[in-house]
Amino acid sequence: MSKRSVTEITATSGNQGEPRKTPRGESKQPENATNDEMGEFEDAWEDELESDEEVVDSEARKDEDGMDIDDEVMPPIEESEEQPPAPDVFIPGVHKLGQDEILEPDDSVDNLGEQRQRFPATAYIVAGTQADTAKNNEISVYKMSSLHKTQRENDSDDEEDDDDDALDEDPLLEYRSVPHLGGVNRIRAQPLPASSPLPPVSQPYYVASWSETGKVHIWDVRPLIEALDVPGYAVDKARTHTPAFTINSHGRAEGFAMDWASSGEANPSALRLLTGDIHSKIYLTTTTPSGFNALSQPFTSHTSSVEDIQWSPVEPTVFASCSADQSVQVWDVRAKGRQSVAGIDRAHESDVNVISWNRSSTYLLLSGGDEGGIKVWDLRNIKKRGTTAPDPTPVAAFHWHKASITSIEWHPTEDSIFAASGADDQVTLWDLAVEQDDEETGAMDATPENGRDVPPQLLFVHQGQKDVKEVHWHPQIPGMVISTALDGFNVFKTISV
Repeated sequence: MSKRSVTEITATSGNQGEPRKTPRGESKQPENATNDEMGEFEDAWEDELESDEEVVDSEARKDEDGMDIDDEVMPPIEESEEQPPAPDVFIPGVHKLGQDEILEPDDSVDNLGEQRQRFPATAYIVAGTQADTAKNNEISVYKMSSLHKTQRENDSDDEEDDDDDALDEDPLLEYRSVPHLGGVNRIRAQPLPASSPLPPVSQPYYVASWSETGKVHIWDVRPLIEALDVPGYAVDKARTHTPAFTINSHGRAEGFAMDWASSGEANPSALRLLTGDIHSKIYLTTTTPSGFNALSQPFTSHTSSVEDIQWSPVEPTVFASCSADQSVQVWDVRAKGRQSVAGIDRAHESDVNVISWNRSSTYLLLSGGDEGGIKVWDLRNIKKRGTTAPDPTPVAAFHWHKASITSIEWHPTEDSIFAASGADDQVTLWDLAVEQDDEETGAMDATPENGRDVPPQLLFVHQGQKDVKEVHWHPQIPGMVISTALDGFNVFKTISV
């Protein structure tokens, strides 16, 4: 199976497919997309679901006075009323602060942050291309703004809902790019806590790219973000067009597996990056006060290509990996010999393409295979290295997708919900807490359409994209999903979480 990852949602708002591009500085509207055994999960929602309309939530829009547009009732403006002056905008490199002057934030334009529920939404993603010529590739930071709730055709004109959330306005897509030698196999953004803004302007914001040349490059994309947000911002090409660091540990072997970890909210700048290649080796790169440090000794328990890596959400020294050798391995960087400490030797019938570690129920791990299967594992049951115990049975297994699973990810806060994508051009949303009632089972047709049983845990199937390669939950907008494919990006929201 050929895999390429091209997109990753940044913490403020990565396998194949080249994103659509517009001339730099212009905007473009993204194209619209048009019985397994289960363990017991608690249903936190008790089957109370929101409408399946595709929506994207955001915080309330602000007017120039900083008021919530959705909540304000505007009185008639008297001609004699004096309007407050517009605040001065400070542009770095253009303006200078005078003596005793300080910068004050304008809260009316800051609509980012966690738990954004109102429209219009704004999201940032970083993506990489796979051009036909190595020198024609790019890394791009995209800003998606003016994302509104889609208006249904059957909405009544006389409805009393005059909420601006229902406006069907054109979204905006802007981007800034830097050149990248070689196709981008996968790209990952530096992690930040969901409630945290970007670091100060003076500090870098890193993304890492796996190049088909066998190099892993680390880039500071903070200037590209600033260029999208600050009119007239001049990008320092010396800072952005050259990698901040290049990992040469893999030689000429390319790879796909990559994941960042940080030491937490107390010190998010202390970063660690794992990278795995097609020759079964995994390397660790860390940060020090003087910069990045690529460790020379690899982790070597896999016998084939390393396809995906995930750091533990709670144990800073523990990570999991999956491979074309059909196994899932769990590692501790402190272990001697750089060997895995536990694993599932035959997790799938073929290559294990992707994994995802649950951030809430941290003993749960998802895996997606080349045969199209999705499995949920209880890590408390996996066997330790050196024992002869049999492989555990998955907590749940699903075989809905009819082609390779290309991406899988747990919801960032709800421990029973996950999203998956497949080479069958489907993005699916699942909830393990949903169980089918006996009454509903009796009322259903014994022979579903096309003879396929629909698992009750399958909440939604999103279609319309070609060659879907990656799907991510937005870390700050509840229920928002971004997927990438050969023909562009899709942004949608379907459930209340």
